[in-house]
Amino acid sequence: MKALVWENNKIELKQRDYPRIIHPRDAIVKVKLSSICTSDLHIIKGFVPNAKPGIVLGHEFVGEIVELGSNIKNLQIGDRVSANCETFCGECYFCKKGYINNCENGGWELGCTIDGCQAEFVRVPYADMGLTKIPSNISYENALFVGDILASGYFGIELCNLQKDDAIAIIGAGPVGLCSMACAKNFSPSKIIAIDINDARLKKAKELNLADYTFNPRKCDIEKEIKNLTPNRGADCIVEAAGNEDSFQMAWKIARANANIAIVAMYEKDQILPLPKMYGKNLVFKTGGVDGIHSKELLDMISKGAINTDFLITQKYPLDNIIKAYDFFENNKNDCLKVAITY
Repeated sequence: MKALVWENNKIELKQRDYPRIIHPRDAIVKVKLSSICTSDLHIIKGFVPNAKPGIVLGHEFVGEIVELGSNIKNLQIGDRVSANCETFCGECYFCKKGYINNCENGGWELGCTIDGCQAEFVRVPYADMGLTKIPSNISYENALFVGDILASGYFGIELCNLQKDDAIAIIGAGPVGLCSMACAKNFSPSKIIAIDINDARLKKAKELNLADYTFNPRKCDIEKEIKNLTPNRGADCIVEAAGNEDSFQMAWKIARANANIAIVAMYEKDQILPLPKMYGKNLVFKTGGVDGIHSKELLDMISKGAINTDFLITQKYPLDNIIKAYDFFENNKNDCLKVAITY
């Protein structure tokens, strides 16, 4: 089968053997649609120490089950499924508490430590946990982002404990940030504030009615603007989905005292909390690795029309052209949100 392999600091489309069942809770899925994640770029650039050279990349996909291990009882061959980006057993200490990113028997494996989904077929460990049936009124395109980008956006809302009538600021209007905005609308905040240095992405957030206010911090005094919108207090909740030094510092500066700040971005270097300057704000920082345990709920929300992420697909490429897809995804940040790989 065709598969995108990362090795020697480069990616190449190669022929690989078809995956096989090696554990009774495995499933083999025929990939119907996959996507490229910024995390894949981090692997290629060497920012993910756990990544194993020679793996097939990719962890964000939907497809059809073609083979099942003997212990899988909740799925059937032929089921259309959305895949969780994380492998989790459902039985260990962390899984039982909902912290599946820290599963003692899994974690981020697909496309990192074991072969991922940017191939014609993929083996999914603990498939009874990590695969969710797609409702009949949802297309593969509708469900593509449920197990990763949408889960991460929802996770940000969950981490910052968004309440009705809160003012939430979301830093980064890329795919995760836009998903956080889409999820936030279901919690009835008083206002959703989108912050990004990319005006095209801010425009999209506004056009899609995902944000009530949009700001480019390079063109305004962002702390002043946030205080003007929040009776001089600052935002009640912050989701930091941009992932750079400026956005990290901005997160605590625009927060009101006693606010919750959700850090869902992946950074390429260490960040510093200036604790003396922050003293007295009594902020709560929560970080992720997404605990994507809400796939069924998110699919139900999509089915009912409460969330739609179709707008994220900027371009589609066939698997044969996945190298071009990577180039487009990495180098067209003004025009690209997500690319979909077709099979």
